[in-house]
Amino acid sequence: MNRNLKALGALVGATFMMLPAVAPTAAAADAESCKTVRLSDVGWTDITSTTAVISNLLKGMGYDPNVKILSVPVTFASLADNNLDVFLGNWMPAQAEPIKKYVDNGTIERVQTNLEGAKYTLAVPKYLYDKGLHDFSDIHKFGKQLNYKIYGIEPGNDGNSLVLGMIKKNEFDLSKFKLVASSEQGMLSQVARAVKSKKPIVFLGWAPHPMNTDFKIEYLTGGDDTFGPNYGGATVYTVTRKGYVKDCPNVGKLLKNLVFNVDMENRIMAGILDKKEKPQKSASDWMKAHSDVLKTWLDGVETLDGKPALPAVEKSLGMAS
Repeated sequence: MNRNLKALGALVGATFMMLPAVAPTAAAADAESCKTVRLSDVGWTDITSTTAVISNLLKGMGYDPNVKILSVPVTFASLADNNLDVFLGNWMPAQAEPIKKYVDNGTIERVQTNLEGAKYTLAVPKYLYDKGLHDFSDIHKFGKQLNYKIYGIEPGNDGNSLVLGMIKKNEFDLSKFKLVASSEQGMLSQVARAVKSKKPIVFLGWAPHPMNTDFKIEYLTGGDDTFGPNYGGATVYTVTRKGYVKDCPNVGKLLKNLVFNVDMENRIMAGILDKKEKPQKSASDWMKAHSDVLKTWLDGVETLDGKPALPAVEKSLGMAS
């Protein structure tokens, strides 16, 4: 009996040794339904820059980034309604009010802090600061010189809303003022014209942004209750629709890895604004020059078909030999 069992075992073992070897196939990193990644770009150059970064990465990984240009309120509503997947520009505390109900009811989820050390408040050219406009409480004193105008960016923007709230409540004696809403580029063109002729102007300023080196500007004190302390000191979050990281864990891993810094964003934005480069080219050039950061972003991340993401992205960016 024992000899027969041994013989049978030997026969089975020999049979398996004769079978052709089958190489294991890579499992897909995400479902095919995750291939299209819907992102919002609200038209600010910093968000355009970071969205260009992730778009380049996703393309190299075999995904299809679909970027929509939307306002902040429409972005949040679209995430909550499952019409968007990802937004890299949740500036806090400036956007605390418009996003609150969605975070509270769970229809928008915060995935990662992607930038710290940012700021967002009212600013003036240095020559106006030197004349005594240092604080929010000084603005009304220069009312006539300012033509009772404060320059903002696109309609519906959270910063504009904060200024409109101050005017409506007559905070800092601003009831005579009007907000001039425009695009980011429209506002900066107005600042450039004012600076060229040394005319007074008050406008929304923030960092990171090349405006901080293109113009000599000063941020105003006194806006802590409106824009937050430390000159509107801001933290920027990556947010997604409900359940997105669970549904698409590989892209979710990328989102958790994707952390920026002020200098990085300044340099990518400078390529867009000063060199007039396409956002994806400026982002691509920065990544090719900083392969160490690319490795950190893609650590543990795969292509859509389950292969290591780093070699694929390097090839896509023209880095691979």
